[in-house]
Amino acid sequence: MSQALLIPRRFNGPRDSGNGGYCSGVVAGFLEGPAEVNLRRPVPLDAPLDVVHEGDGSVRLLDGEALVAEAHPAPNFDLEAPEPVDRSKARRAAASYRGTSGGIFSHCFVCGRAREDALGVFAGTVEGRPLVASPWTPPGWTADAAGQVLPEFVWAVLDCPTYFAAHIGEELAMSVLARFTARIHTPATAGEEHVVVGWPIEADGRKRHAGSALLSPEGETLAVAQALLIETRTE
Repeated sequence: MSQALLIPRRFNGPRDSGNGGYCSGVVAGFLEGPAEVNLRRPVPLDAPLDVVHEGDGSVRLLDGEALVAEAHPAPNFDLEAPEPVDRSKARRAAASYRGTSGGIFSHCFVCGRAREDALGVFAGTVEGRPLVASPWTPPGWTADAAGQVLPEFVWAVLDCPTYFAAHIGEELAMSVLARFTARIHTPATAGEEHVVVGWPIEADGRKRHAGSALLSPEGETLAVAQALLIETRTE
């Protein structure tokens, strides 16, 4: 069984492809519960894609015959978040955000400084702690009629902080999201100031592993994710 899918251009990461977290969340939405999504190539924007449901419960996202992404159920996935960062510390951390108004991610709809309609997740290093954080107030358009933020936008805001967490204390190397696994415990509420945090887990050559979490205004962990980022080759 297959279904059609289109990622609107406004939900880009790099200028010409989809935000990895958002696209992962959209594909994961065809499954129940936590999921692991492997991104095989940049996700085209404003282009018809096919979602193919496999017999083992996984789904594949195809651009013609090319495999773009595949998602698998991850019922056992969970990740312990570090001690919460309160909103005032997250605001101070965001002041040290290392994203710029130029560069490949400057128009990312989550963390792009060059966009007025970005979601405003500008994760900077928390003073005295090996993690990054940003406040985030979900706008109403990210939510359903009950005011609960749609899962794909939670996946999106969990993505970008992992890049900055994976390079804490180092030069920001160009990296791409290769695998993203997430679990949403409790929906976020639009209009309330939340906190997004990210922390490094492991580095192995060009591979970087990092975690992230979305916290409620009271510091409760609402969702967690783990990212595998791969630094692009420079030669």
